[in-house]
Amino acid sequence: MTTAPLVRREHERGVTVLTLDSPHNRNALSVRLLDELAAQLAAAAADAGTRAVLLTHTGGTFCAGADLREAGAADGPRRLLDVMRTIAELPKPVVARVRGHARAGGLGLIAACDIAVAGAGATFAFTEARLGLAPAVISLPVLARADPQAVARYFLTGETFGPQEAVGIGLVTAPDEALEPILAGLRAGSPQGLAESKALTTERLRTELAERGAEVTAVTDRLFASAEATEGMRAFLEKREPSWTS
Repeated sequence: MTTAPLVRREHERGVTVLTLDSPHNRNALSVRLLDELAAQLAAAAADAGTRAVLLTHTGGTFCAGADLREAGAADGPRRLLDVMRTIAELPKPVVARVRGHARAGGLGLIAACDIAVAGAGATFAFTEARLGLAPAVISLPVLARADPQAVARYFLTGETFGPQEAVGIGLVTAPDEALEPILAGLRAGSPQGLAESKALTTERLRTELAERGAEVTAVTDRLFASAEATEGMRAFLEKREPSWTS
């Protein structure tokens, strides 16, 4: 029996559309989803007919973050780091379209993209601190894109915020209505012009990912192995408050 892909690929007039399609776990960053996404990004990079990549999703959740049922297994943080580096280094612009919920690691994918748009139903939250973790790996693209002072609030509190606030702090580029003009502009760009223009805008992020990647993945590994994170993830999966909640 053939297993349905978790990342579907289509082509629309010069734009490769990659759709996260793992509804059973709200498009969580499982090892399989990350591997499929990496392979599809590589295929788009090699496709001479692709001017840009659109990363979108099925269902009401763009991405729920790490798949906690795989926590600590199979090198997940490094796979996520590698996917974010692939997005940043891809010689073609990558646009994220968020029309549902984005949590934790999902916000790292959004921040690694060159452009992001969000619909009225989108919500965002950095929930790691509530689980005994920290957004270490995704901090590199998030802090390269968004206002650090505003991000500090959401890293620390785990509050949910909407698309207007996401645009205001720089995490998202524009509301969803801007998508078609953005794609039209990308379709008009030459391959060389797009690649060289992107290289200018991603220089800082590419440097951070290359120089600090090992450091932040080590932090994530340490936290996932801690007693607090074990309690936090267990509480989440059991739908109860963790022991430290007052």
